[in-house]
Amino acid sequence: MINSAFFVLSHSEVEALTLSVKVATFCTLLICIPAIAVAWLLAKKAFIGKSLLDGLVHIPLILPPVVPGFLLLILLGNQGLVGKWLHETFGITIAFTWMGAVIASAVMAFPLMVRSTRQAISQVDTKLEIAAQSLGASPIKVFFSVTLPLAIPGVITGLILAFSRSLGEFGATITFVGNIEGETRTLPLAIYSYTQTPDGDLAAMRLVILSVMIALAAIVFSNYLERKAAKKMGQF
Repeated sequence: MINSAFFVLSHSEVEALTLSVKVATFCTLLICIPAIAVAWLLAKKAFIGKSLLDGLVHIPLILPPVVPGFLLLILLGNQGLVGKWLHETFGITIAFTWMGAVIASAVMAFPLMVRSTRQAISQVDTKLEIAAQSLGASPIKVFFSVTLPLAIPGVITGLILAFSRSLGEFGATITFVGNIEGETRTLPLAIYSYTQTPDGDLAAMRLVILSVMIALAAIVFSNYLERKAAKKMGQF
């Protein structure tokens, strides 16, 4: 029988949970607008280099996660191509900080957000957009008044997927920002740390159960928002 004390989180576990939610939230906010813009571009426009852009957007889904993490370290580390300039000019350090964890998870979550949003935008009836343009609406107004509202269910799905992917990100995060307790140790890293610690199995199990519960809650919430958005669209 499981003791009730099993479900009591320690300070370090609460810290890892809080940090994970913080990183996932900032990650989702960071990629929201760029992902929608790229998704619209890939769904609606034909241009030279489109296949290349599509490949670059989705390559993090194919590469081992440590590869994007290592590339971020080369680019944004304190001795990196851009990171050194940021550190010396503005005193900004990204690697081995929670902000770096946001960027690492954003790189891995971005393709999921783009794929979901792109599919939703592609399914918007082009005739409705043409009708709006014929009535004098500018392309920007058509996007915000026709395309985006009709694609909202897919956008919501993308946001939930991005948030969930950020919560579960491990490889790119540990490579780029390390596993620093209180700074970069998110739920996956905390679980890994406890599995490497004597008598850490119970703590690891608690966080595993918590991760599963959060993932299920995200899926249920996503489905609810999708149904609500679809129902609202059906009223117009």
